[in-house]
Amino acid sequence: MELLSISTTAFAAGLVFARLGAMLMLFPGFGETSVPARLRLALALVLALTVGSLIADQMPPMPNKPLALAGLVAGEVLVGLMFGSIARLMMSALATAGQMIAMQSGLGFAQSFDPSQGRQSAIFATFLNLTAVVLIFTTGLHHMFLTGLVGSYDLIPVGSLPSGVDVKTLATDTVAQSFRLGIQISAPLIAFGLIFYLSLGVLSRLMPQVQIFFVAMPLNVLVGI
Repeated sequence: MELLSISTTAFAAGLVFARLGAMLMLFPGFGETSVPARLRLALALVLALTVGSLIADQMPPMPNKPLALAGLVAGEVLVGLMFGSIARLMMSALATAGQMIAMQSGLGFAQSFDPSQGRQSAIFATFLNLTAVVLIFTTGLHHMFLTGLVGSYDLIPVGSLPSGVDVKTLATDTVAQSFRLGIQISAPLIAFGLIFYLSLGVLSRLMPQVQIFFVAMPLNVLVGI
């Protein structure tokens, strides 16, 4: 009886670890490339042991066949990747805003390595992404992420998968909202850029002997910063 209890606990913790591990690999703040993979896996293991005991009554019976067990684990990994990807897509709004700000300020070609995306990005996008990661932990937002991890089992119980139509709709809506949010964040500077360059066009007509654009370029960069 004790052995059966241990195996049931290990089964529950293993399924929870499959979902949480996949989610933490992509979650903002936890899934950054600067965070060692071992640390993320260790955190997922600790959370799995904790959450597994909380949702033990929601666990399906342990399958007898290895293929059925592998199917359960694969399904939990897919669900975790889905939630992690949605959270990561929302963070891409900052990259969009940073890229738009960089283009309007004339610093679009100034690139730096963005550890949150693992590639070269505009310096404003890198700044916004790193600032967001810092704010996630300083404001306690990571606690909401962890609460969402547990709440995901109420939305999608263990052993069930969302329909393909729902996943497609969710991904499309998330990308659209992320892009819209990025434009809204950078909208003030976009409006300033339009007015600024229209004013330069008028001044160049009024004073053709003055190289307006060479004079105004440093001002444009200063306002962008």
